[in-house]
Amino acid sequence: MSLSRDPQELLAIAAELLDGVHDRFVSGVGAPSAVHKGPDDFATAVDLELEKRLTGELRDRTGIDVHGEEFGGPDLGSGPIWVLDPIDGTFNYSAGLPTAGILLALLDAGVPVLGLTWLPLVGRRYAAIADGPLLESGRPLPRLSRSSLASSIVGMGAFNIDSHGRIPGSYRLKVLAQLSRVSSRIRIHGSIGVDLAFTAAGILGGAVVFGHNAWDNAAGVALVRAAGGVVTDLAGDPWTIDSGSVLAGAPGVHGEILDILGSLGDPRSGLEEGHAQ
Repeated sequence: MSLSRDPQELLAIAAELLDGVHDRFVSGVGAPSAVHKGPDDFATAVDLELEKRLTGELRDRTGIDVHGEEFGGPDLGSGPIWVLDPIDGTFNYSAGLPTAGILLALLDAGVPVLGLTWLPLVGRRYAAIADGPLLESGRPLPRLSRSSLASSIVGMGAFNIDSHGRIPGSYRLKVLAQLSRVSSRIRIHGSIGVDLAFTAAGILGGAVVFGHNAWDNAAGVALVRAAGGVVTDLAGDPWTIDSGSVLAGAPGVHGEILDILGSLGDPRSGLEEGHAQ
């Protein structure tokens, strides 16, 4: 199945539906864990409620199925499909930090063609069709201009130094250390959606994302591309929904960060053999 409806129409419908859950998102701030999903990961009852509601509304209004973080869905590489994260930055949301939002992307054959990132607690709404422009609260923003890492704020994913997972904590610490040699303005927001949306908007010069889930990454990738930014994985390969990471940035900044990452070698090379996962 290929995309048969006007992307502009679909973007308008999606924006309307996200606006419709704004008040519930705001009123639920501080919600405790309701579902334990693994080490340092949980979902609140609001996550579950919003995903069920938006999934039903998106299907009814667009005729397109939905793959959500909490309840899953059809294969993401299939025909057009929405991919939804009802609350990105769940720890922040549960703690009352405002860096949390709703992420929604429309994929066609696995490629993001629409991206929406709603940040109700800071009053920001970012949306775009793949070829741009990037819209902030309906207003088009200028395309990203070439910039330097030294003059930029950079968003970076969180880390636990003792983690021996897919991208180990020791490597993440090296990334932080080497980035800080060029830019002293490194920020850990605890929300991939915030990092990528703010990169698209030019607030951040770039974002280093260690997560690999499509519901975290697809919306922001669409926004950065629409804004004229550069998106790859951490190795510099083109980003796809199967990528294990994201490196996004303004022209110039992306290349400088990629050079730094390249100098650090394989993320797993420093692991002891018995610790690999």
